[in-house]
Amino acid sequence: MFPLALFIAFLVVPVLEIYVIIQVGEVIGGWETVLLLLVESLLGAWIVKREGRRAWLMLRETLASGRMPDRELADAALILVGGVLLLTPGFLTDFVGFLCVLPFTRPALRRMLTAYAGRKVGAVTTFPGGFAAPQRPHEPGGVVQGEVVDDDK
Repeated sequence: MFPLALFIAFLVVPVLEIYVIIQVGEVIGGWETVLLLLVESLLGAWIVKREGRRAWLMLRETLASGRMPDRELADAALILVGGVLLLTPGFLTDFVGFLCVLPFTRPALRRMLTAYAGRKVGAVTTFPGGFAAPQRPHEPGGVVQGEVVDDDK
């Protein structure tokens, strides 16, 4: 799967980006296309800066409260990926980058990322705070292997 992803990332995406840029250029003009790409980049940089700052503050607050920063770390990762995509010239990568950084689309991507990671890790148990941990195999008696059981209760 990994070599296919690299093939797509380094060959197919740039070819598609060039095709889309040429098509947009034919419709609105060459200079207008360049201007639109610059405006998208500036807008993207401003949003990444704002959302990155917000994610950093939320991460610090969560760590200070002693909670597991699962949501905050996922948001920070999505903002980082979105920022890199927004720096890459092109309309397709900008579209995906904006999906990663905008505060009203990021939660849906976060849920998809969590579901994907859960399938890759295996069986996952979700706790009330949203923290997910791999399930441990149980012994026939219902006791987790290696767990200390207090029979005095």
